[in-house]
Amino acid sequence: MKKLILAAAMALSTGAMAEQVTAPLADAVGTKVSPIETQLNNLGLTVKAIQDSPVAGLNTVLTDKGVFYVSPDGRYLVQGTMIDVDNRENLTESALSGVRKEGVTEYEDSMIVYKAENEKHQVTIFTDITCGYCRKLHRELDDYLNAGITVKYLAFPRGGLRGKGYKDLMNVWCAEDAAKALTEAKAGEEVAEVKNCSAPVAEHYQLGQSFGISGTPAIILEDGSIIPGYQPAAALAQVLDGKKS
Repeated sequence: MKKLILAAAMALSTGAMAEQVTAPLADAVGTKVSPIETQLNNLGLTVKAIQDSPVAGLNTVLTDKGVFYVSPDGRYLVQGTMIDVDNRENLTESALSGVRKEGVTEYEDSMIVYKAENEKHQVTIFTDITCGYCRKLHRELDDYLNAGITVKYLAFPRGGLRGKGYKDLMNVWCAEDAAKALTEAKAGEEVAEVKNCSAPVAEHYQLGQSFGISGTPAIILEDGSIIPGYQPAAALAQVLDGKKS
């Protein structure tokens, strides 16, 4: 994200010397392209949605790297959390919650799932094999299941889309018994290679980035809100029960 901020700063500094763009541009097939989308694409961001913001002169922009606030001409970009002080509401988190709910549903079929027998809640957890707290959470999996919490995993290789960590997650997701393979991998066992593996680990990783996730474990609750980090089963159950009361 530091590279992104540097790129944004460079774009804004050069933008001061250029003519201000206010009208949508046209792409090669004549479709109108928002100046916001054009500017953010130049920064390597993919715009998913542009919405009104409660602050005059700024739009809320949902991207593949999270939420940004951008002027209508695309010249000014603000990165950070927007708070409605009067209503004590985190507006950035509210915007992301809806995105997370939709995204989780989209990737339902590619999750590794440990289902609670007496299910009360479901959580989706972005996980990595080598992450210490991911391993701790998985060692306590029976506690979550006994509390009625079904655990659904998506992959989030902390080292990015290269190296052994990424390849191991690919092979886990491609294993004949992926749930067993994930448990063994988190116990420190060597991951067996699966030939012609085409697991959607890269897609999971990119989805997590669009949710604003930068580390693991990251727990997505049923309402789309997020708990960044490990939570004991009892504490998590209390949070989930409170959201339904």
